[in-house]
Amino acid sequence: MSGMVTQARPPRRDGSSIRIGALVPLTRPGWVEAGQHVLAGLELAVRDVNADGGIAGRPLELVVRDTAADPRKAAAAVDELARLGVAAVAGEYHSVVARAAAARADALGLPFLCSSAVLDALTERPTEWVARLAPAQSHGWRIYADFLLGAGHRRIAVAAEPSVYWASGTRILRDHLAPRGGTVIELDMRALAPAAVCDELVAHRATALLLLVGHPEPAVPIVTSVRRDQRLAEIMVGAPAGQPEFTEWAASLGQDGAAIPFLRYLPQRLGPLGTRVEAALRERLAAAPSFVAFEGYDAGLVLAEVLRAQGTDPAAGRAIPSRAGIAASWPRVAVEGTRGRIRFSRTPGISVWQWAWPPVQVVDRDPAEPDRFRILHTG
Repeated sequence: MSGMVTQARPPRRDGSSIRIGALVPLTRPGWVEAGQHVLAGLELAVRDVNADGGIAGRPLELVVRDTAADPRKAAAAVDELARLGVAAVAGEYHSVVARAAAARADALGLPFLCSSAVLDALTERPTEWVARLAPAQSHGWRIYADFLLGAGHRRIAVAAEPSVYWASGTRILRDHLAPRGGTVIELDMRALAPAAVCDELVAHRATALLLLVGHPEPAVPIVTSVRRDQRLAEIMVGAPAGQPEFTEWAASLGQDGAAIPFLRYLPQRLGPLGTRVEAALRERLAAAPSFVAFEGYDAGLVLAEVLRAQGTDPAAGRAIPSRAGIAASWPRVAVEGTRGRIRFSRTPGISVWQWAWPPVQVVDRDPAEPDRFRILHTG
């Protein structure tokens, strides 16, 4: 399915559906809005696939499980979905949670298409069972570091919480910036209150502060404190992980949430498929879709193409495509997605099949019109 659905052909109902598991954070402490966007994309893709005849006449069905940003809950969900007979699993927004899901899927021999998590080490060992649409953290965050350098920032503070993801991001930034004259100053948010962060920024003469922390706490009070401190009127606040993408950020911070550059994975212009999907997602979400919603749609699109290529043959005892066949199909994928042509390959330093690469932008919310995004840098 690489274009618009021109004629609805409902799937035949003479057999069971083909089930796909969906892992998404839908309750706190997960980022609920991000989970809703991933799920909206997946649901829309499944709707479109079924309107176009399903998979060999059989409907696709999503089996949704809430991860709540809990790695143990995600691993248990993968176990349950495997027992329920899903052909594959897709989704997950939080990198540490996706890592737990990927490890369990690899152990069980269950194909997992990760839509939105970026941690380079998604699995500890190379695996044939896992593929990923989102760019690896090292790729996107190096582009962000180049943006910082291009904007004249050399003394960069990171307000960081303890996490494999945040630690990895700090290391990527330092390794990329240090040879180019940049310095990364770490501020441990276990020990600092938001007001104390301001004092540290002044003491270290930082020109940029990056938020490597959760939302709303402590990101919102940190931003509020920095914006209110007259000593820091010229400092740039950034959020490479993408927190300002979501309406919840704008609702929490208002004008203070603008002019905070972040990474998102969209092209400068959407093609015909992306434009159609954007309109449908906007209607489904009753809000502008984030790049995460497009990642969800593309995940559903890719799995449908893989399942179609595998085929189903109840007479031969193959009512659903084999999991091994799905995993073996990752290197043969060639799908026109909402954000470009999707192919998976083996990428140095990445243990899973990787789309190398989705489009990457550094954007912010326009202070004059916070609902509008400004593209500041592309990579």
